[in-house]
Amino acid sequence: MLTERQNEILKLIVMSYIKLAHPVSSNLICDKLKCSSATVRNEMMTLEELGYLEKTHTSSGRIPSEKGYRYYVDHLMEVKELNGEEYQKLQIIFDNQQLELSDVITKSLQIVSDMTSYTTVILDEKSHENKLKEISVVPINESEMVVLIVTDKGYVEHKDLRLTGVSLDEVKNTVKLINDLVVGTPIDEVSSKLEFDIKPIIGKYVKQHEMIYNAFYNVFEDMSRKGNNINIVGKNNVFKHKEFNDIDKVQDIFEKFDDDEKMLSIKEDDQNNDISIYIGKENHLDDDVTVIKTNYKTDKDNGTIAIIGPKRMEYSRVVNLLDYIKKQIER
Repeated sequence: MLTERQNEILKLIVMSYIKLAHPVSSNLICDKLKCSSATVRNEMMTLEELGYLEKTHTSSGRIPSEKGYRYYVDHLMEVKELNGEEYQKLQIIFDNQQLELSDVITKSLQIVSDMTSYTTVILDEKSHENKLKEISVVPINESEMVVLIVTDKGYVEHKDLRLTGVSLDEVKNTVKLINDLVVGTPIDEVSSKLEFDIKPIIGKYVKQHEMIYNAFYNVFEDMSRKGNNINIVGKNNVFKHKEFNDIDKVQDIFEKFDDDEKMLSIKEDDQNNDISIYIGKENHLDDDVTVIKTNYKTDKDNGTIAIIGPKRMEYSRVVNLLDYIKKQIER
């Protein structure tokens, strides 16, 4: 562990660099701590030797290293209450009874992205946890109908379906077959079960089976894809941070944002329900960013929300915002 004075100096350097994005000089520390410049320089040199600070080539000041940020997060960071503006903007969303939970999460993360200038991510994973409870159809006219899919956790999905030249009785026979043989299957496995269990026998019960089968297969395949929904808000915020003023670096990050496997790695870093912080090389996304994430779980849904920004991130503020959102989702 560091000495009390070293803790104070490291904390000041981290907080100053987060705010100003300029290397921190010993003079600034002297002004804050009211001690001699020689003492501060020696302590900064020690912190550099221990790996908590780095010296840039363009300045005599120091900046935090990844090790320095990690020490700050683990030992020095103070989590503060939401300020009035943050609380009010978010609470309006969570108090809106007209919004579905998915919309509440998306809108709250949009607000966070706007307030912080960071990128926010929602990884929704309904499909594996939800099992098919019932499927039904509601006819609109001779060729249009609405398919209602209900899961065991109460999640309801509706899909518009258009089938020209197909009788409603044939559709109902297909629905009965699916309810008889597929109920209880996780949503992301239904299309596979249709392929192996329903497709070989549907011709015995349904005359125009090919068109109807394909329509229902596509409905469940689309629902399964949505089960690993990746919603990224505020991609362009990377341009607002000096760390990403290199066009090649920005392009690299954007390519990772578009890589579903990379983005899903955020969810897979760990499965605990606490707020987790991955600084630089600690995350699987990019060495030059910090990822702060948490998992949420409700009776009907579960997933991951994350905030991505430079390593020079307002850690305390982000942790507090994520903690508040998580509690509101799960209440």
